[in-house]
Amino acid sequence: MKVLIVFAVCLVALSAGERRFARQAAFGQPQPQAFQQQPQQPQRQLRQQQPQQQPQQPLAEERAHHAAPREYSQQPQQQQLVRQETTTWIPILKYNKEQGNDGSYKTQYETGNNIIAEETGFLRDFNENTPNGVLVQSGSYSYTAPDGQLVNVQYTADEGGFRATGDHIPTPPPIPEEIQKGLEQIYEGIRLQQEREAKEAKENPAEYAKKQEERARLNYHGQYYPN
Repeated sequence: MKVLIVFAVCLVALSAGERRFARQAAFGQPQPQAFQQQPQQPQRQLRQQQPQQQPQQPLAEERAHHAAPREYSQQPQQQQLVRQETTTWIPILKYNKEQGNDGSYKTQYETGNNIIAEETGFLRDFNENTPNGVLVQSGSYSYTAPDGQLVNVQYTADEGGFRATGDHIPTPPPIPEEIQKGLEQIYEGIRLQQEREAKEAKENPAEYAKKQEERARLNYHGQYYPN
């Protein structure tokens, strides 16, 4: 009896399930298998499209990555070319020098960029104060200025210093008469003092040497030696 009741309940349950599934199909609801297949189709399409788009991005990045080093590698070459263009060797067209046994000499030279120079020198005034003499130099040189002007300079150098003359050198204004008289008095006082010192050194060398030593000591400490 119990077996028959269980069998009847199973039949009722099966019939209810078939009616329920038929009712869902009638209202247009998809079956479980159809619902699982729909999301798989766009995934397949994306998988097929992704391998075609991905290789294009690395190519663009590689081009941008390799373009910068090429521009950087060209910069040192351009700088090197500029340095080579601005470097110019100037040849020496002429060079002569003569040296005498008495200390005199004569020299002259000329370069490829139109520089011409010559100079002579000799020794004079051999005495006790200047046992080696005084070197006297005189000469001239000329060159072309950047604006195309030809510059000529004549000069002399001796115990009075270096003196140069040329058309391009501005001439100083004349010294006023009062200032010129004051300078002459100063130069005259220096000359007289030098004469007194030379006479004292000749007549009393021991006393003169002692004064020179004291003067050197005071000068070292920044003090003045009275005459």
